[in-house]
Amino acid sequence: MLLFFIGAKTLIFNTPSQKIQSSSAIETTSKEDVEPGKQAASLSFANEKVPVKDARVNWRMTKMLKAHSYKSLQTHRLHQKASKWFPIMEPILQYYGIPEDFKYIPLVESGLLSGTSSKGASGYWQFMPQTARDYGLKVNGNVDERQQVRKSTIAACKYIRSLYTEFHNWTLVAAAYNIGETKLKHQMALQNKHSYFKIKLNRETASYVYKLVSMKQIIENPALYGFSKSKTLIAKNTINTEIPRSQFTPDIERKAMSALSILRN
Repeated sequence: MLLFFIGAKTLIFNTPSQKIQSSSAIETTSKEDVEPGKQAASLSFANEKVPVKDARVNWRMTKMLKAHSYKSLQTHRLHQKASKWFPIMEPILQYYGIPEDFKYIPLVESGLLSGTSSKGASGYWQFMPQTARDYGLKVNGNVDERQQVRKSTIAACKYIRSLYTEFHNWTLVAAAYNIGETKLKHQMALQNKHSYFKIKLNRETASYVYKLVSMKQIIENPALYGFSKSKTLIAKNTINTEIPRSQFTPDIERKAMSALSILRN
């Protein structure tokens, strides 16, 4: 029981390794913004390279990077949110075997705010009510666990993992997260294409992975896009838990959340 309690505590509270910027330490540069297109050759999402040799892809990627530069955004809010919530999300994503780049979905979906859209999607990961319930969250008149960052991230990991069993490709998983797996499969079959960068989709989904990659770039390489840093904030450690991932059952998840509740009180 003691080992489980330690494992649960480690899972929930471990702080991540890759360094991102404290918003209080971010300042604008006085120099011209670096041309985003010059960085395109090294861009990737979940270890899948963006095929920038394709002129159409390169044009879209360059346009999106420019749209996310400081010159366009004129705000540090995204860096502020990332520095606050990524240390909570990253170890949970790692524990479930989800590529860390998926942490940028809440930045694109909600700006890491916990509000509700006009369509009813809510929380950091913008779950619709029934989808949230399907993946273990309570949503009713008294409680809405979509607004809880840890629980909603666990639910998102379950959903993303289920999408991967269908598509076996992380960029397609990201697209399915946005448009829905049924609609994406329909378009793939209709067009007989199996690459996100080749499929013609609605405007929002067609730009979705480009937005994720752009968000990743401005957070991880702020100086290249008009932001500058003077000090780092977060040092990420590898998760070291007593419970192997293969043994992380739904029952253990419930006990882990119970342990978290005890620690909070």
